[in-house]
Amino acid sequence: MIKPLRKAVLPVAGLGTRFLPATKAMAKEMLPVVDRPLIQYAIDEARAAGIDQFCLITGRGKTALVEYFDRAYELEATLRERNKQDALDALRDSSMLPGSMLSVRQQEPMGLGHAIWCARAFIGDDPFAILLPDDIVLSKTPCLKQLAEAYNETGGSVVAVSEVPREHTNRYGILKVGKDDGRMVEVTGLVEKPKPEDAPSNLSIIGRYVLTADVMQHLGKLERGAGNEVQLTDAMAKMIGNHPFHGLRYEGRRFDCGDKVGFLEAQIAFALERPDLGPAVREFLKSYVGAL
Repeated sequence: MIKPLRKAVLPVAGLGTRFLPATKAMAKEMLPVVDRPLIQYAIDEARAAGIDQFCLITGRGKTALVEYFDRAYELEATLRERNKQDALDALRDSSMLPGSMLSVRQQEPMGLGHAIWCARAFIGDDPFAILLPDDIVLSKTPCLKQLAEAYNETGGSVVAVSEVPREHTNRYGILKVGKDDGRMVEVTGLVEKPKPEDAPSNLSIIGRYVLTADVMQHLGKLERGAGNEVQLTDAMAKMIGNHPFHGLRYEGRRFDCGDKVGFLEAQIAFALERPDLGPAVREFLKSYVGAL
């Protein structure tokens, strides 16, 4: 029997150094794409997949992430008095049901695998999703919902994958693949950031995962890998062969918002999708394109 997917872990302890000085006094995950912070996109995507329990892996200076999802009673009261219903509606998704979100502090920057291990009490024996807020995906069906549906078909673990130029394999976790039906691939091995000449394929994992709790026994050994960090990819590789493990070629377009150019591109792409903003954005883009 496949256990239902109800939990999500969001690692948000990073310093965001690529966005200094903006991130000197604010969490990188609070940077807005149009009018919602990155963390909100991740939470909304998880909710669309049926997730109702959330764990933020935070670090020093990240309290604003937790406060963002709290109720702002004074603000709501002021907006209500002023009959600002649109603004009240905009706040709705930034609230959490009582007890549905907790945060855990990652005291040392020891890698993504270590961050996930910090959530071990929250995860328990349940399957769980991981969402890296730096990655946002513009798609008809939310990316994590696509993964959740694949998980319900196959059980085991499922990761979102996309093809990358072979010369960029040293930036990602790369799959060694078995059976491939064009949508779903059997994962027979994983390598963290291999050199292009050593990469078993050009299929890379993006920041969306559905994993079983078995991964925690491997993460708990706190073995160091690439970059002298505890790598999630290494722990996942040790799970292969013990239960189903698949990569899903998701539908949609991924934007790397941990990169300045990717972040700017996401602003434009998401704004163009908005009925209230798209026409105006298209109009001002014409003036810039004409000047090139």
